Amino acid sequence: MELLSKTLARVKPSPTIAVTNKAAELKRAGRDVIGLGAGEPDFDTPQNIKDAAVKAIAEGKTKYTGVDGIPELKEAICAKFKRDNNLEYTPAQVSVSGGGKQVLYNALMATLNDGDEVVIPAPYWVSYPDMVLLAGGTPVIAQASVQTGYKLTADQLEEAITPKTKWLIFNSPSNPTGAGYTWDELKEITDVLMRHPHVWVMTDDMYEHLFYDDFKFCTPAEVEPRLYDRTLTVNGVSKAYAMTGWRIGYAAGPVELIAAMRKVQSQSTSNPCSISQWAAVEALNGTQEFLEPNNTLFARRRDLVVSMLNEIDGMNCPVPEGAFYVYPSISGLIGKTSAAGTKITDDETFATALLDETGVAVVFGAAFGLSPNFRVSYATSDEALKEACTRIQNFCAGMT
Repeated sequence: MELLSKTLARVKPSPTIAVTNKAAELKRAGRDVIGLGAGEPDFDTPQNIKDAAVKAIAEGKTKYTGVDGIPELKEAICAKFKRDNNLEYTPAQVSVSGGGKQVLYNALMATLNDGDEVVIPAPYWVSYPDMVLLAGGTPVIAQASVQTGYKLTADQLEEAITPKTKWLIFNSPSNPTGAGYTWDELKEITDVLMRHPHVWVMTDDMYEHLFYDDFKFCTPAEVEPRLYDRTLTVNGVSKAYAMTGWRIGYAAGPVELIAAMRKVQSQSTSNPCSISQWAAVEALNGTQEFLEPNNTLFARRRDLVVSMLNEIDGMNCPVPEGAFYVYPSISGLIGKTSAAGTKITDDETFATALLDETGVAVVFGAAFGLSPNFRVSYATSDEALKEACTRIQNFCAGMT
């Protein structure tokens, strides 16, 4: 008798976590490694949020809570959606989970049947297709390109939709590219969805507050209110509030869907951490003053990395609108050989050789569904970014 589920054989471990772990192992072994793989702000959690967590502990708020969130947090989430997105929700329409990933997983587990398709624009966050597979669905990849700024066009979405399509997973600003859709670009996408009333929208807005220059964030149900009844709007406190380890994600949508997600969570993890929930209340209700200076710092880092990578012959690095990633194309480097003798046959061999030969850890593009590229997270210090990009420049200059 086989021990492991056949379903598990359909998925793979997260490549981004694998890169981060390998970089950490090399550091522990004494290697000089600069890790650009983790999707995690290098800022500390703001003090007012930490204080709220300490207060919750002191007040004994350490017991089980409602399965999908305390009332105070659900009310704060409703206020956030009204304040930031002009979306009206009630607490009964809100679900809180142990991170944004669990929110997405719960929704897919609660809704997918064998044969259901989920349209996923590529490049995509590495976990989307595997979560669909675990839930018994079929990922349908809709390829964007560097020519469109890694944004899906309306025609590409139209072509990907079939009678079996149940969801579109939509992420803006994007992990891994940082691409953000303007109101007009998103309106073209929602116009397609209005022609296909059987398709629901799962929008991952985790990087909502991380945007630069003149870009203005918008979300599908805001752009097209008629999509409200078939949209799950997903967000969390991980990125903007530097709370990745606190593990709080949330979503709002139709009551029936939220109830189904609650049922999944009740038989898996039950409630998210009570202390983290009270910290998240303060994150959403408290001061937002730190967001702008943080974004100014991220924009400076973005410009530094983009300029240095675009100095490399054979590399093309578009300027992203948000998040804290760049996603350069290395099409001009494929087929070359590194100074240490590694033949660069694809983006995975590029990333492996880069780590082995220079100590710079990045994530190869195939993990995100579009090659030949790699992802750089610039959520680290200017000094580390300068040194890493200098090593990448020297690595590429040494190719023949």
